[in-house]
Amino acid sequence: MPLEMGRVRLVGAGPGAVDLMTLRALRAVESAQALLYDALVPDEILALAPPGCVRIQTGKRAGKASMGQETINRLMLRLARRGLEVVRLKGGDPSVFGRSGEERAFLEAHGVEVEIVPGVTAASAAAAQFAFPLSHRGEARRVTFTTARVQDGAIVESGWSGLADTETTLVLYMARDAARAAADRLIAEGRAPGTPALAIENAGRPEARIISTILRMLGQEVENASLSGPVLLVVGDVAGQARAAYAPSLRSASARS
Repeated sequence: MPLEMGRVRLVGAGPGAVDLMTLRALRAVESAQALLYDALVPDEILALAPPGCVRIQTGKRAGKASMGQETINRLMLRLARRGLEVVRLKGGDPSVFGRSGEERAFLEAHGVEVEIVPGVTAASAAAAQFAFPLSHRGEARRVTFTTARVQDGAIVESGWSGLADTETTLVLYMARDAARAAADRLIAEGRAPGTPALAIENAGRPEARIISTILRMLGQEVENASLSGPVLLVVGDVAGQARAAYAPSLRSASARS
């Protein structure tokens, strides 16, 4: 008798603190029979999986060796075909730079039921942790989430001309190694060099650290700090409201100029 097809849930683990997981995400992990998790998911969350759960780290950390996306897709399919309750556990929210669209399309094309469980994304966690808004009346009418990937020292994504808008809060994910190139590009596109800027390492976690600076100094500050964890950059007037006292601060650079 053939096995009944299992289900795959693409689950957001949030920024890393267990108490920032949604109840739905928590219950998904607690009932998982197979858990495919990204490298940034902490042990405290992995420990929620039941005994006997198959656990497979898929990597997916910037700058580190990781399992290819096609391999991950095939692995989820193979486990679902064994009739297992599969949880693909991602940091933050699976729909924010988490490739949920690719994975869902692949699985559904092979007859697998897919559920997406949202999670707290790093930008929201950082704003709450360091007491600054992402939007603010009179300062920021829009919020833009994007990535900051570089190749040979140059920004490779297009669309930067629209990010110089002074009423837009810009949040750059996966930005640790791209801070200088991103800042230079934004200034070249017309963003004021004195625009408040933040670099936040491990947003949402107890060990989170913040650099409060201005755009023209952002690259140098990040390089001087030798950050090792995931880094989020925030550029815009709202960044000037951040309170470093809410978590350990690396440094606070000079005021706007």
